[in-house]
Amino acid sequence: MDDVKFNARIEPEKKDRTVHVRVTADEHAAIEKAAEGADKTVSNFFRSLLLEGAGVRPILTTDDRLVMAALLEDMRMIGINLNQVARALNSGRGVHPSELDINLENVQRIQAAVMSELRALSRRAGYRRRGEK
Repeated sequence: MDDVKFNARIEPEKKDRTVHVRVTADEHAAIEKAAEGADKTVSNFFRSLLLEGAGVRPILTTDDRLVMAALLEDMRMIGINLNQVARALNSGRGVHPSELDINLENVQRIQAAVMSELRALSRRAGYRRRGEK
């Protein structure tokens, strides 16, 4: 299995476009309160809402990011284990069947966890759009 590389931008992409929206004073106050509650600037909060609504990317809370980071680390460790098994098999060494079973169980476990987290994110996004909790 090849090592997976993730591209992380060192410098954020320049935001050179502006979207204008007119709101009432009460709406603006509600937006500011919601942004503060999400621990974001109004601009960042609004951008997140717009991108989620457009289906570009979901709004992730700090807890969501922590869970995703933990799942990513688990997937990385499973990948390392699978690479070790593949190297052993490719070099002609035997691998105990229980080692394969353990790795398969770990892959299934992480798959279930990722699917569960994605379902929860989708549900929460839908609830927020409908104004439900």
